[in-house]
Amino acid sequence: MHRVVALALPDVVAFDLAILAQVFGHEDERQLYSFAVCAAEPGLVQTTTGYAIHAAEGLEALLSADTIVVPGFSPLTDPPPEVSKALRGAAANGTRLVSVCTGAFALAAAGLLDGKRATTHWRNAERLQTLHPEVSVDAGVLYIDEGGVSTSAGVAAGIDLCLHLVRTDHGTEAANRIARRMVVAPHREGGQAQFIERPVAPPLTHFAETCGWAIQHLDEPLTVIGMASHAGWGPSSFARKFLTVAGTTPLRWLTSQRITEACRLLETTNLTVEAIAARTGLGTSANFRLHFTRELNTTPSNYRRLYQGRNRPALAPR
Repeated sequence: MHRVVALALPDVVAFDLAILAQVFGHEDERQLYSFAVCAAEPGLVQTTTGYAIHAAEGLEALLSADTIVVPGFSPLTDPPPEVSKALRGAAANGTRLVSVCTGAFALAAAGLLDGKRATTHWRNAERLQTLHPEVSVDAGVLYIDEGGVSTSAGVAAGIDLCLHLVRTDHGTEAANRIARRMVVAPHREGGQAQFIERPVAPPLTHFAETCGWAIQHLDEPLTVIGMASHAGWGPSSFARKFLTVAGTTPLRWLTSQRITEACRLLETTNLTVEAIAARTGLGTSANFRLHFTRELNTTPSNYRRLYQGRNRPALAPR
């Protein structure tokens, strides 16, 4: 019997904790797993959604765990020293450590992600990297399995990681059975990158008119020379200044704007991939798919299904 213990830190994300209960604590899985919830001290633990849950056990529960999972929590302050010490002790004893969403901050605070790849909710990835530069944070994936330590991306990505762990422990058939019971896909295409907000970037102060002009002409074969000419700069000087003020090159900025517009069209229209490629200046459909997949780790068709919720007939441009 594989014992899974969820460590609920205040204020725990109730949905994250519920994922663990559904995968490892459901009555159908009692031949595979035992499941318990603990806290730094036994008693009530507040959730981020306005109610409290009761943790019957304290940190001593971690001593008998085969897998410890830390669900997301907020605010993202370091856990008490005794929590970090308990997590390090469990890792030293060979216990598998797992985090869901922002639970990665607790593992990082304990030093358990040092030198490893890890992920968390995309909104918090930059903060995790800043606070813990020794961790290689990847915000574009749904989960990362480093063997003894695994981390998931935001919220529902915890389902993907938990099913992966079941698949590792008991095989594909067991994972698929649980997925069917939970009415979720046993495996999702793409990664967290496809869910990250892509707001339209404000025009740069130095090149506001040129940036606005470029966004209005994405369907044209824009070049650095053309942008520089519109701004009244020489190409080399323009490229250097643009890199300084934008933190990226003009061509990379253009590609980002084109991908952002392509996302909008995939979400809100029935245009064909070919038509969207033409409207966004990404050239052929093959070139569009290449850039889109490289940026979002999913295909345009999968992205459209994700955001439109059904297969809609694509319309040719008029």
